[in-house]
Amino acid sequence: MSQIDEILDVVAQKASLDRSRLKPDTKLSDLNVSSLDMVEVIFALEEKFGIELPFNANTPDDAFVTVGDVIRSVETQMAEKRRAKG
Repeated sequence: MSQIDEILDVVAQKASLDRSRLKPDTKLSDLNVSSLDMVEVIFALEEKFGIELPFNANTPDDAFVTVGDVIRSVETQMAEKRRAKG
């Protein structure tokens, strides 16, 4: 299973979505992902991959607009984690 598949599985599970609906260009708002769902998704991704994602539920910004934004953020943090380990 690829890292992207693992990310999408977490998003689908925590946001109670059909996995087949998750495409990189799909807007989270179009999937009716609530802010609470997004917090659960972020926490689950952080725990699964041992990373910290730049997300603050109290000050929502445009960092996570699409499913692809979530994927890119996890991939970026994973790359930084690998660099830090050297």
